[in-house]
Amino acid sequence: MAIRENFSYTDMDDWLNAKRVTEIECLVPDLTGVARGKILPRVKFTEERGMRLPEAVLGMTVTGNSPTNDAAYDKAISSTDRDMILKADPTTITMVPWAVDPTAQVIHDCYFASGELVDFAPRSVLRRVLKLYEKKGWKPLVAPELEFYLTAKNIDPDLPLTAPIGRSGRSETSRQVYSIDAVNEFDPLFEDIYDYCDMMNLDVDTLIHEIGAGQMEINFQHGDPLGLADKVFYFKRTLREAALKHDMYATFMAKPMAGEPGSAMHVHQSVVDAATGRNIFSNEDGSASKLFHQYIGGLQRYMPSAMAVVAPYVNSYRRIVRHTAAPINLQWGIDNRTVGFRVPVSGSQDRRVENRIIGADANPYLALAVTLACGYLGMVEGTEPSPIVEGSAYNMPVELPQGLPEALNLLRGEGALREVLGERFIDVYSAIKELEHQEFMTVISPWEREHLLLHV
Repeated sequence: MAIRENFSYTDMDDWLNAKRVTEIECLVPDLTGVARGKILPRVKFTEERGMRLPEAVLGMTVTGNSPTNDAAYDKAISSTDRDMILKADPTTITMVPWAVDPTAQVIHDCYFASGELVDFAPRSVLRRVLKLYEKKGWKPLVAPELEFYLTAKNIDPDLPLTAPIGRSGRSETSRQVYSIDAVNEFDPLFEDIYDYCDMMNLDVDTLIHEIGAGQMEINFQHGDPLGLADKVFYFKRTLREAALKHDMYATFMAKPMAGEPGSAMHVHQSVVDAATGRNIFSNEDGSASKLFHQYIGGLQRYMPSAMAVVAPYVNSYRRIVRHTAAPINLQWGIDNRTVGFRVPVSGSQDRRVENRIIGADANPYLALAVTLACGYLGMVEGTEPSPIVEGSAYNMPVELPQGLPEALNLLRGEGALREVLGERFIDVYSAIKELEHQEFMTVISPWEREHLLLHV
């Protein structure tokens, strides 16, 4: 489900005229999910029908640095710092609700000079996986559920985050899961968020208060993976802007606050027959199909190797801890929130599996690409799942990587994911994440100063 279905360049020009747009924010999601790009006057945007950015924009860490002396990275990204050609996707055109002057924003795809898509760009990676489904006559559907924290402003990174002050003049100090009153503490903010999302056609659905102090969750209606990834990308940007307007922060860090649960991006996923629309996860008699079980088997088989993509930062692994509302293993079960892969109770046409491993800090394009890739491999390879778990999976052994270096080793060594996601993507992404980990290791934490300074 695109933001604007079947929108052409002509439709986009007419829309921009009707909105009296004077400038356009031309956006490219980088590998970290950060919005890169340029702001162009309306006339220049229309005349040029594209823009150029250095290829290295897609090869940077979250701190803005690039790997050096990495043979695979150097092979993938040109040492001459060549340009990519960026072309707007008209179906993603929308207004910037917080801008003072009439301003639009549009997501661009990245191309080489040859006219081919830049294969390690996040949208390209997701398109690559979707084409594999298309060749099989399948159409995947997804519905992301995105958790986040609202926090008081914090301009000193050495200080812990705290919950923001609501309209009562107090901040949360206790768990308020599903509390309506706790959500109403931030009514002015959420009214803006819903207004912004309506203006942008983001199709957000349910808003709830999650377990943590100041932790919320927003659900999206199910639809096409590329369109939903665009909406999650836009929503993250929109929420941060709305929070700043109300003198607070919104964060999608996987584990922003010690002693509070982490934030996930749970993704419900199903697959339908492209010709008939029938859910291939169900047999004609309504029972679960072989493909459904094989899809789960693929998630179990390949998700450890995909962990570096769905848990992309050092902080991500602080969330994957036993008894903290996050899965620690690859088990699956019916309506069981302690497992990595939950199957909600549903009718046969709505049969789906929820991947609960993905962190809120993951790039939405890459997260959807990799979870769909795992399920795809399970179906084409005929992978059977483990026995279903009836009780709590928190008491079972840990089966997921416990840190970024381990996860990167698994990602680099998994040939099937390399083939499905693209060799150059794996090489560029792994090099970037390895450099991020090296940067993190240069920082001395408060824990080290507190417990090691005078005791060892």
